Amino acid sequence: MSTQRPSNAPFEWPLRIYWEDTDAGGIVFYANYLKFFERARTEWLCTKGIGQQALRDATGGMFVVSDAQVRYLAPARLDDELIVTASPQEVGRASMTLWQQAFLKTPTHTTLLCEATIRIGWINAHSYKPARIPPSLLEALT
Repeated sequence: MSTQRPSNAPFEWPLRIYWEDTDAGGIVFYANYLKFFERARTEWLCTKGIGQQALRDATGGMFVVSDAQVRYLAPARLDDELIVTASPQEVGRASMTLWQQAFLKTPTHTTLLCEATIRIGWINAHSYKPARIPPSLLEALT
């Protein structure tokens, strides 16, 4: 299997923490980082002119998360401003692996809060079986 390694700088997406993102302790609920990472991946695709619904309609396929390795380092709190990144690490014929990070943004520095390796696979949107990523999409992603 041939694997390509993209050389692009990480995509960055700004995010503010709202009440709905926090738990009873006033910090971001741990599972919400997965939502933040999902949104950053979606926004990254949009910058490449790839809308997920349009992609599904045109190709009959879609991306799904097949593996997530997450490491939590520090909490985010209400009203914090974050920068969430998405950086493709490996792009194969049926899946890709992205490195994602969430940073607290302050006027003087950024602090790493959470990081993850997310593997997404391409499936047939009707049968939900694995499939190959269309060549034109692979080209747009690398």
